[in-house]
Amino acid sequence: MKFGDFELSIVRECMFGLDGGAMFGVVPKTLWNKLLPADDENRCRMACNLLLIETPDGRVLVETGMGDRWTEQEMQRYGHEPLTKTEHMLADVGLKNEDIDAVIISHLHFDHAGGAVRKVDGKLVPTFPNAKYYIQKGEWEFSYKANARAKASYRPEDYEPLEAAGQVVLVDGDHEVMPGVFVRVTGGHTSHHQVVYFESQGEKGVYFADIVPTKSHIQPAWVMGYDHFPLASCDIKSDWLGRAARENWLVVFDHEPGVPWGRLSINEKKRFEFQALSEDTLKLPIAR
Repeated sequence: MKFGDFELSIVRECMFGLDGGAMFGVVPKTLWNKLLPADDENRCRMACNLLLIETPDGRVLVETGMGDRWTEQEMQRYGHEPLTKTEHMLADVGLKNEDIDAVIISHLHFDHAGGAVRKVDGKLVPTFPNAKYYIQKGEWEFSYKANARAKASYRPEDYEPLEAAGQVVLVDGDHEVMPGVFVRVTGGHTSHHQVVYFESQGEKGVYFADIVPTKSHIQPAWVMGYDHFPLASCDIKSDWLGRAARENWLVVFDHEPGVPWGRLSINEKKRFEFQALSEDTLKLPIAR
């Protein structure tokens, strides 16, 4: 999709499921189940949507998905359905892994960093061999000292090989990764969670990552139980969603199983509404 001087594409890396109660926190199931129905194990079906931003200065990939280093038991637990192969992750958009110049990881949970490395001849190596991986310094440090509640979401083997290969860029706060492509620290989901803001020729957009994982989470109070700081997430969502609606930004949801991008508006009841772009803007199957 054309976006100013940029070209945007969605790469759907996998489908998977997470517990609906955890995905919606204190929101009753009678409400969220109407929007994102749970299966017989109470899992909501979700996607890992990677955003490819092709700019005049280089190619940026946002997130890496879950990757393929999972046991059969783990795949059953998460209902994990791979849709790409790590050695050819960008085949659907006509690119090779070697074509990526920068990778942005919003935070280091396994469904965002799992595809950052792959196994070759028994050794873990960066999936994108020519890219620098942009990660918040605070997120990196926290991943090694996470407490019992948080540590299950972190797998150091997802990102330690990046450091060994000299491909990690630890940024401390907001940062311009490439002209027109920025990371902005939000906190909320984790203490140093970052979103990706991008702009070109007057067009503006945001990849919300896990601050707003699906279109079903656009109301500020609908905060995940997974969030480390849920009260902060509510305020952060209000701010970012409000700006996106007022200025007609393109918004992108990392885990939306349907069309993952579109525009926001505010209705007469002061509630956010999402208008998805046409399926024709995508080159991937849409979950029904």
